[in-house]
Amino acid sequence: MQERVSGKKRSSKKAPVELLGHKVVLGIDPSLRGTGFGVIRLGRSGPKSMAQGTVKCSAKLERSSCLHEISSTIREVVHKHQPTVCAIEGLFYAQNVKTALTMGEARGAALAVLAESGLEIFEIAPRKVKQSIVGYGNAQKIAVAKMVQRMLELKELPTPDAADALALALTFVNLHKRFAIDPAQKI
Repeated sequence: MQERVSGKKRSSKKAPVELLGHKVVLGIDPSLRGTGFGVIRLGRSGPKSMAQGTVKCSAKLERSSCLHEISSTIREVVHKHQPTVCAIEGLFYAQNVKTALTMGEARGAALAVLAESGLEIFEIAPRKVKQSIVGYGNAQKIAVAKMVQRMLELKELPTPDAADALALALTFVNLHKRFAIDPAQKI
């Protein structure tokens, strides 16, 4: 404040972006056959992608094998990148009960690993992610992927599931900036 009043120029150094003590954010888009994950690091020049990918499970694999694969991969990602917080896609309304239960199982496999790792976990509704990233709650997946590519300065377009996971992480950052009115729900 004294610098402002005295007319002195402020330092042009940007302070590192740090939200509630978090520097590394994991995003997860759960699905039995294609769980997306994305890890971003917050820094002076903005968020940067550290890792991204999709846990792909063939339709021939039993559900239990897919759940094991999801858990194992998420555990490896957490161990390697040491995030302190995770943004996971919130539940959505599904007309098909079997689909909803299967999605819930995949989400549960990821949540169990995250809780065991001691991460803070926040859920964000799909529409809120699209609104935050693209500016439109009914945006297409390709629009989200292109915006994520632009925001993280990625050379290539991320796969759809990885793009959604990175979008979740970026949305967490947007929702938890200083003076946020509507932060994500902690679970």
